[in-house]
This record gives sequence, structure tokens and C-alpha cells, in this order.
Amino acid sequence: MKTKTYAFEMPMRVRDYEVDCQGIVNNAIYLHYMEHTRHEFCRSAGCSFPEMHSRGIDPVLRSVKIEYRHSLGLGQDFISCINMRRSGAKFIFDQDIYALPGGELAATAEVAVVCTENGRLTRGDVLAEAFSDYLK
Repeated sequence: MKTKTYAFEMPMRVRDYEVDCQGIVNNAIYLHYMEHTRHEFCRSAGCSFPEMHSRGIDPVLRSVKIEYRHSLGLGQDFISCINMRRSGAKFIFDQDIYALPGGELAATAEVAVVCTENGRLTRGDVLAEAFSDYLK
């Protein structure tokens, strides 16, 4: 059951090509769901990836730690949730996916992102300012 409050939540539905021969979502697809959620979160916060890139700012994935808890199945609705925090130069996205209608935790991940500006690794102060309302 969902017990946390999140900075951003996005409802989604499992599509037919995302399941394996067992009828459950393939493990790699959860990473797609989480990436799509991060991109939509950024867009909703006024920092779309194309806009950032046009300014020479590129968030780059550094690491992902994911735990699978409950399988999602074909046609199942779910909600993908995000919180964001900072650790030095890294931006950490704490991401959870909940199966609907019951709200079981399907997957949880800690995703670390670093920022480059014009191809050079930075502390990401530009992103920190843009996401200041969401950083915990």
C-alpha cells in the first residue's frame, strides 16, 4: 500500500508488448517506466530534456539500484512515483511503482543522475536551482 507522499505521480498501464511469455512485465521494462516518469517529471517542472539539451545541459544516468517486489501483468494499471534529493553532485531519484487497484509495491529504485554542461561534468547547480522546489 502506498504510504509516502511524492513530488510527482504518473498513472500508466502495462501494454501487450511489455510482458514476457509468463504474462508478466519483463524486468527491464520497469527501468523504462521509471525513465519515462523522470522525463515527464522534468517536463512538468519546466525542464524538458530537449530544452535542457539545447542549453548544453545533459542529465546523465550514473547508477540504478532496483528491487522487484510484485509482478505487474498485461493490461494492469499502476502508478509510478518520484521523490528527488541531492547528494553532492548527484541527483537521486527515489522511485516507486505501485500496482493498482490494490496498491502493492511492485518495484522500488534509487536512481543517481549527474549533470554535464557543454560536455563537462559539473556539480549540477543549474539543475539544483531548477528543481529547488522538489529537492529534499
